[in-house]
Amino acid sequence: MTGNPEFQFNGQIRHYRGKVRDVYYLENDLLVMVVSDRISAFDVVLPKPIPFKGQVLNQLAAKFLDLTRDIIPNWKLATPDPSVTIGKLCDPFPVEMVI
Repeated sequence: MTGNPEFQFNGQIRHYRGKVRDVYYLENDLLVMVVSDRISAFDVVLPKPIPFKGQVLNQLAAKFLDLTRDIIPNWKLATPDPSVTIGKLCDPFPVEMVI
């Protein structure tokens, strides 16, 4: 799934197209993150996407955000589609893991 820069959510205040996801910022400090099958390596988007890559990674992240919600609050509010997560806009805590 790729983002459509002409798409507009109700209450949308801005849009960001990243290397592998599109983020739509909404009023009331909400965001809609739409993942894609784009692949990025060394800050370059490669020409051939991997089918369902975005869905798999989004669903994996959603599962672990749900499983750890009782340990620490997180930004996720809903995953209405395998490629979409809706959440609260917040300041990130810069931690990265490779699993």
